[in-house]
Amino acid sequence: MMKRETLLSGISALLLLAACKGKPQPVAENKQVCVSDSMAKIITIDTAKTTAIKNELTLSGEVSNDENNVVKVFPFSSGQILDVKVSLGDKVTKGQTLAIMRSADVAGNYTDLTATKSDLAISKRQLEQAEYLYKNGISSERDYTEAKENYNKAEAANRKIQQQIAINGGGNTNPGGTLVIKAPESGYIVEKNVTTGSFIRQDNNGSMFTISNMKDVWIWANVFESDISKVKTGYSAKVTTLAYPGKVFEGKIDAISSVLDPDNKVLKIKVVLPNTDMLLKPEMFTNVVITNNDAATSVSIPAKAVIFDSSKNFVVVYNSKCDLKVREVSVIKTVDDVTYIASGLNAGDKVISKNGLLLYDALAGD
Repeated sequence: MMKRETLLSGISALLLLAACKGKPQPVAENKQVCVSDSMAKIITIDTAKTTAIKNELTLSGEVSNDENNVVKVFPFSSGQILDVKVSLGDKVTKGQTLAIMRSADVAGNYTDLTATKSDLAISKRQLEQAEYLYKNGISSERDYTEAKENYNKAEAANRKIQQQIAINGGGNTNPGGTLVIKAPESGYIVEKNVTTGSFIRQDNNGSMFTISNMKDVWIWANVFESDISKVKTGYSAKVTTLAYPGKVFEGKIDAISSVLDPDNKVLKIKVVLPNTDMLLKPEMFTNVVITNNDAATSVSIPAKAVIFDSSKNFVVVYNSKCDLKVREVSVIKTVDDVTYIASGLNAGDKVISKNGLLLYDALAGD
């Protein structure tokens, strides 16, 4: 009976040993490790604090022009484009020639101007003659008044044609019907809808060119229905692109659409970004990370202080130079290099946030 009990005890011990080898061992915290003077120079000690929990939401987006700072160039007359002087993406200055067009409308305006000038000259001579005859008692006041009205009508007709030419061409036309289209503002050609030989009709509602100064750009990001409550005007936004890996553009949510896009059932939000280096181009795809602080709070520490081992999270708590403890913590999440702790630490506890792994190995090692 003793041998049986001894055999059973031996088997139990082996099973216990095997079970212990198959499971992570609890961290031993009973070792005393002191921080030497040389070690003190390479570690960093941070204090756990109670802070508001940050939330992050990752969205896809696209770069767009700042629609409040673009100039669209429309044709004022119908005609044919003889030459286009710029290409998409070109930088232009105010007054620079964009295209040259030949227009029958412009030529017709100059023909009308010649006719109205002739009518004005004739009515002026008739008025002078009627005034002379009236003052010398030869003709009636009625004849003089009628001549004056004819002159005023001719003058108004002539002024109307001059204004049409000024509006339609802005001084960039000639009697042959040529119209020179110039840039009204300096900037970049971000849209070009004409080519050499194109015909422009009077009922064409589209712009010929769009010019943007590109100093600011808009990022339109897509928010799914389940995430609508996580975005609000003023929330911080970090934008990254494939074109510039590692570079982060920072802005804020400027506006949120009031309706869902009918095609893909997403809500559009607008992020305004400064584009001082002209790196962001229209139609670029972007990743947008929205960050906000919600009402909940928890203990937070630098993310570098957390040590992941055996599927668990630990920190090295610093009480004094020779009083260090390894403590298991429950992590809520990590946002912007800050880790939020659900349990295991209290506000005010000091933790090793740099080179803590060295001390962890010394404290938890066999």
